[in-house]
Amino acid sequence: MQYKVVELSVVTDETLEATLNELTAKGWHFDSVQFVVREASRRPAMAFVLFTRHA
Repeated sequence: MQYKVVELSVVTDETLEATLNELTAKGWHFDSVQFVVREASRRPAMAFVLFTRHA
């Protein structure tokens, strides 16, 4: 099993969608997404998108 973590410093629906579409087209399977949120803001400061695939 291989794992891939993509760090997004700009978190928008467009950047998430582009990342998901790009990597799933390359054979990666979406696993999860983790958002980093600052206390002063409701918008995520960054996101980590996790993918897996069989080696």
